[in-house]
Amino acid sequence: MSPFILLCIMGAAMSFGYSGWATLIRNFTVDGLGLSGKEIGLQESLREVPGFLSFTAVFIILVIKEQRLAVIMLAVTGVGIAMTGFFSSVAGLYFTTVLMSIGFHYFEVMNQSLSLQWLPKATAAQQMGKILAIVSGAQLLAYGLVLITDTYWQISFISSFLMLGSLSLMGCIVAWLCFPIFNQGVKQSKGLVFRRRYWLFYALTFLSGARRQIFTVFASLLMVEKFDYQVHDVALLFIINCVINILLANHIGKLIMKVGERRALTIEYMGLLLVFITYAFVESTMLAALLYIVDHMFFAFAIAIKTYFQKIAETSDIAPTTSVAFTINHIAAVSLPWLFGLLWVVSPAAVFLTGAAIAMASLILSRLVPLEPDMDNEVTLPWQGTIKLGKS
Repeated sequence: MSPFILLCIMGAAMSFGYSGWATLIRNFTVDGLGLSGKEIGLQESLREVPGFLSFTAVFIILVIKEQRLAVIMLAVTGVGIAMTGFFSSVAGLYFTTVLMSIGFHYFEVMNQSLSLQWLPKATAAQQMGKILAIVSGAQLLAYGLVLITDTYWQISFISSFLMLGSLSLMGCIVAWLCFPIFNQGVKQSKGLVFRRRYWLFYALTFLSGARRQIFTVFASLLMVEKFDYQVHDVALLFIINCVINILLANHIGKLIMKVGERRALTIEYMGLLLVFITYAFVESTMLAALLYIVDHMFFAFAIAIKTYFQKIAETSDIAPTTSVAFTINHIAAVSLPWLFGLLWVVSPAAVFLTGAAIAMASLILSRLVPLEPDMDNEVTLPWQGTIKLGKS
């Protein structure tokens, strides 16, 4: 049993439960609870609060090994998902959302940290692509299960969430019982690490958090509200997204290794700029579905942000800096869903045009990533060349 296999199993278990939750939650809030964009926006902001507080993970790993903490948080996520359908009030929805989110975000911090420590720099992008393909397979299983149970069995929201959470917990049990504690190599720095030389990574991470909210909250809300997509319609879109990831994620990882992080991120943000502008004015159901698929496909290119950091970082900084980066990512994620929820009531198009502005800012910053980043080559300014900021 290798660390790579453990990363695949944990990622698949998390992805299965969370993806099923994400497929059901929008219809559960709109059709099951009768909520509007205002309440849904607040729910999404609350969901991101644990991500904002994920920097505290660096203190938890002082007493619990990262690998063990990852498995524990995987279990917390499964429990939160399983409980969701039992609550039919707004307060209950907020409670289960936060519980699930605590597990999800702390797991993601540990998972990313362990990936960057365990996977070799030379092949990390490709291996992350393979993991993403496997994770997408778990997503495909979850979406297919939701589609079948909704179409043919029409089981309740309670049963659906309980089934997803319970199956996710099975992966947690395997990860806990069947794998030894692996060596993490270089001892990680204690306490928070916030270095000036990582500023571009922090900036790209912040904008990535803002961009993700446009897709996870408002692109799916567009499908449900404007184009009247039902549970099985949303699940079908997710299935298509998973199949594309299964087929392309490994190749995207290879592409990042071949062309480098700067060119890969440029491709991503140029594509997102066009996608968000088109979202704002789309009137065709088929075109909206195509945009949703293309939007999701670009998430695989985010591997480039991780491998960029892996190449410029001190190995001992990976765990604490990953925790800080998740908090930075969620500064936007906590505030924007609620604000965009209010804006959505006035003009859905304005939400997506704001997303286009975020994509443009990300594109500009991506051009500052060096062609060959390393610990002595963190940022390239066009008019000054490579900038070396030292270790402060």
